[in-house]
Amino acid sequence: MPESEDERTDYPVSPPPPWPAAVRATLWWHRSTPDAAQYGPTGATLPITLAMMVDYLDSPVGPYREVLASPVLRRDLIPAMAVPFIAVDSEPSVHGGREHWKLPKVLAKFDGDVLGDFSATGARWSVATSAAPKGPELPIAGGLTFAQPIPGGAVERATARLRGKFRYARVTVAAEGPTLSRWLCPGTHHGIVITSGRMSTGASRVVSRM
Repeated sequence: MPESEDERTDYPVSPPPPWPAAVRATLWWHRSTPDAAQYGPTGATLPITLAMMVDYLDSPVGPYREVLASPVLRRDLIPAMAVPFIAVDSEPSVHGGREHWKLPKVLAKFDGDVLGDFSATGARWSVATSAAPKGPELPIAGGLTFAQPIPGGAVERATARLRGKFRYARVTVAAEGPTLSRWLCPGTHHGIVITSGRMSTGASRVVSRM
């Protein structure tokens, strides 16, 4: 994916997982566009695009911010994200994503409040969100599973576990880029905001199939 192309290899080395972190975040989802499948994994999938903006208040590589999206979800007992687009504003986090989880992180600039108006800008792309939380703050506990394709047809699978508080939100999105405009839909979508939380991303493991 052009938005995740990066020829640089000299990023500062990051510590191995697990990576515990305090987080605030906005997540949203929508039905996948017809073009989304070509940017997602092979095999059985669910036509749902899931995306998020994350503000890591602390982590093993210090505070940083992140945007990521999965064009479709891998179909499994627990659906998993396959992430071809992810960007951060931390050089050690770029190393960690690529080295520990096969996440194709690149550098970007971020601005704003992740729970309100927020933006991420890369060399050839941009994503902006405006979150409007509604209703009460509620407890949340669970996890997100990542399943990144690797050569040979296998996947590298890892889980990020989260506990914290959230609110339902309507999230207005704008996205531009070589491919983002084809599968990350503009408009207002269902979502949630993580108002406070502790997350830990564990080590990955290679599995032959989902």
